[in-house]
Amino acid sequence: MFNKIFLGFAVLFLMAGNILGQIQYPETKKVEQTNNYFGVNVADPYRWMEDLNDDNLKLWIDKQNELTQSYISKFPGKDKIKDRLTGIWNFERAGAPSFAGKYYLMFKNNGLQNQSVLYKSEFWNGNYEKFLDPNEFSTDGTVALSFISPSNNGKYLAVGISKSGSDWREIFIYDLETGKKLDDIVQWVKFSGTNWYGDGFFYSRYPQPKEGENLKGKNESPQIFYHKIGTPQSEDKLMYEDKENPKRSFGIFSGDDEEFLYLSIGQQGSNGNLLYYKENKEGSGFVPINEDFEFDYSIVENVGNEIFIITNENAPKNKLISFDSKSGIKSAKVLIPESENVLKYASIAGGMIVAVYQQDVTDRVKVFDLKGNFIKEIKLPAIGNTGGIEARKDRVEIFYSFSSFTYPYETYRYNLETDVQELVFRPKVDFVQDDYETKQVFYKSKDGTSVPMFIVHKKGLVLNGNNPTLLYAYGGFNISMTPNFSASRIVFLENGGIYVLANIRGGSEYGEEWHKAGMLEKKQNVFDDFISAAEYLIENKYTSPSKLAIQGGSNGGLLIGAVINQRPDLFKVALPQVGVMDMLRFQKFTIGWAWVTEYGSSENEKDFSYLYAYSPYHNIRSGLEYPAVLVTTSDHDDRVVPSHSYKYTAMLQEVYKGTNPILIRVETKAGHGSGKPIAKIIEEVTDVWSFVFYNLGMNTIY
Repeated sequence: MFNKIFLGFAVLFLMAGNILGQIQYPETKKVEQTNNYFGVNVADPYRWMEDLNDDNLKLWIDKQNELTQSYISKFPGKDKIKDRLTGIWNFERAGAPSFAGKYYLMFKNNGLQNQSVLYKSEFWNGNYEKFLDPNEFSTDGTVALSFISPSNNGKYLAVGISKSGSDWREIFIYDLETGKKLDDIVQWVKFSGTNWYGDGFFYSRYPQPKEGENLKGKNESPQIFYHKIGTPQSEDKLMYEDKENPKRSFGIFSGDDEEFLYLSIGQQGSNGNLLYYKENKEGSGFVPINEDFEFDYSIVENVGNEIFIITNENAPKNKLISFDSKSGIKSAKVLIPESENVLKYASIAGGMIVAVYQQDVTDRVKVFDLKGNFIKEIKLPAIGNTGGIEARKDRVEIFYSFSSFTYPYETYRYNLETDVQELVFRPKVDFVQDDYETKQVFYKSKDGTSVPMFIVHKKGLVLNGNNPTLLYAYGGFNISMTPNFSASRIVFLENGGIYVLANIRGGSEYGEEWHKAGMLEKKQNVFDDFISAAEYLIENKYTSPSKLAIQGGSNGGLLIGAVINQRPDLFKVALPQVGVMDMLRFQKFTIGWAWVTEYGSSENEKDFSYLYAYSPYHNIRSGLEYPAVLVTTSDHDDRVVPSHSYKYTAMLQEVYKGTNPILIRVETKAGHGSGKPIAKIIEEVTDVWSFVFYNLGMNTIY
């Protein structure tokens, strides 16, 4: 038996070596393009790939996809991986119920439906009937519900529709009682939901793009409109715009009882906002709560005249304050002071404050009275992630979903008055949960900073340095990477893989200071944290460079591109997904300008120096032994335009002269990730795992 197994691996490696030696990349056009940045000439030979309508580009994409599929199809376990993924994904799942007047709304999926279906019921625990099935909107599942928003009176439901994964939305209105679709249509909405007030709602939209520019043109100069139900969009009332500051974003919204209106204005990027309030009955204009963009202010709710806010002003891990609207912000008092753990968000329900904290990247839910006195902690099923709280201030019940790495999403109902917690839904997934274990470790980064990291694997793991391992991270935009369940991950774990999540700087795991330590000129800390995570796994015999794969998406794709330029010796496989790869031009497309606060801009001399130093596209070097690279992107990604991935792949294929494959997989009729149909997800994950298994020398157990 041993000889047969050894022979199988030997044949696999021999096959891989032969294929790698024969790989021929499609010919890629180059242009003479050079830009001068503060005295530095920077070549950009693949600038032509920024024209997404170029016929040569479309031909290049077709040839690259053909090459990638030809390569991946050589892995003998591909069909087994797909079959197993399909089997794992084929389980019934449901989201947490949300409130809509007398109804409860819930998304459900019977397993392999491309899009989840919206149901409604007058009872939280049963009698749900189908209300809206987005699978009926298209034959291939590429039309998705991006959001739902019930009116505060429970009469209407606004539905945001996304096509082919684009961030552009169309909004339709349904009668919640009858299910009838109204004639209202609101178009060219982006990065906005609906904020109900009276007989209509506020929304933010951008000018209609020029022909052929809808997927890459700059999204600037948003406007807030008010749409009244039963009227055409042409009659919508313009409520706010700022022609002098086209790179600001804003929104108008109200609380549950519509007693107040709020206006939030964000500057160019993700840090800080201006917040205003207006009392609907008496107020004649918006009153400022703060005067500059230095800190974040977020409305929780109002109770009568008292307005509750979460802010990080002089509190990097956040605090909750309140003030009397009649007296103004000068009367503000701290109800829940900053603690050693991050206050993620809070809701008001049943005359109480429900606050969700993050303690070493796992959630804790605490309940306070309206004066800020601690009442109790809601016991969660295990250590993991709540995924959000569904609450209204006129209800004593709340709903939340819970999951962890090997703990599929469950949904619970909790009564704040009686302390009774009830299971709403528990999925049945085809894997043995008790076969796996999760532990959290803390390792030292290059500068001595302690960084948390989760490690998930089968019980009984032998630390021999020979375990296939996937290291994942994000590291940016004040976003935490928390424990969560993924059906796609099970295939890797079942086949002896180790899944690792590193909570590197740049996120919100430990508040705003943790975020700031990984942005702008400190972005190198993010890469150092990730590299140190890999070194920890190798030093502690979890894996070795020949068995280590790395993965990240969007800002995390940038991370992967940067670290394989800096330390290619540490990794065998790299999976940069929908990544920001050209750090000198990202601000020129769609919403990229909004990331300048996070990254800086090449139009600023100081920023240019550090951006140019780590930009994945510009730091590809000859003479390096790069890992096997599979770039993934989508043709309708209008957040991180696919040109980033195209240019990066072309440059890497040109410069790298080794034997590891440099491939790109371009999905069609898909975007940055949201709304992707299950069928496309399974196809993509199958290809990614096949690439990983093949290059890590893994055989399937199926």
